[in-house]
Amino acid sequence: MYTLAHFGDGGPGPWILFFPVVWVLVIGGGIALLRRTVWRGSRGPGPGRPTVDDHSPIAVLGHRFASGEIDEDEYWRRLSVLDEQFGRHGKGVA
Repeated sequence: MYTLAHFGDGGPGPWILFFPVVWVLVIGGGIALLRRTVWRGSRGPGPGRPTVDDHSPIAVLGHRFASGEIDEDEYWRRLSVLDEQFGRHGKGVA
């Protein structure tokens, strides 16, 4: 390292390793950020992500529609009723 940095001749000395370490940290941080955000979506639900309950009324209705037990009109009619009770809007929400 003495010959690489020319520390005795007024060169950067051990500071020559600063920029490669910074680049390693930047690239490693970018990869860690991508793993926690973008690439996580393909691996399924992680901590803090809600899972869909297969026994919820809306999921059962979707399964019935997918299997052909009910037609599209009946599906949308029942979904609108279930969405008021069990969906995003819930009871008592304005």
